[in-house]
Amino acid sequence: MEAPHSPAPATTLKITVNSPDQMGELGRRLAKILRPGDLVMLTGELGAGKTTLTRGLGAGLGVRGAVTSPTFVIARVHPSLGDGPPLVHVDAYRLGGGLDEMEDLDLDVSLPESVIVVEWGDGKVEELSDDRLHIVIDRAVGDTTDEVREVTLHGIGGRWAAADLTVLSA
Repeated sequence: MEAPHSPAPATTLKITVNSPDQMGELGRRLAKILRPGDLVMLTGELGAGKTTLTRGLGAGLGVRGAVTSPTFVIARVHPSLGDGPPLVHVDAYRLGGGLDEMEDLDLDVSLPESVIVVEWGDGKVEELSDDRLHIVIDRAVGDTTDEVREVTLHGIGGRWAAADLTVLSA
């Protein structure tokens, strides 16, 4: 089955992250530019840092509850402790189908007022929104510590066309 066609990114940024702490900090910085209705797709192998990034994002959004991998529950909702949007954290790893299987989660209902982060969402959630931030996390080639990651952020759609992702590399 062929993956759905993705439009060309409106903006792209590459960042080297040297530790799990830095990955969490990237998530905290990312929280500052996210807003209700944003869909964030995370791609990377097991142990790449997807949940660590999401944990930092949750801290930056000021949400309730420990942000942990939702692998076995599929999705967790973390309400805001303040006036920010809730965080919906989804792990689509065990879902084999595309959007049909994801519809049971009612993500389209949550999307307008929440920030939705989907791990392993490639080919499964693109139809939820024409605007999304696709973050790809790769282990750095030649890294002997197994901590260095190359993070590539692809802003797709009009929402991200004018976004200044360079604030994330500060």
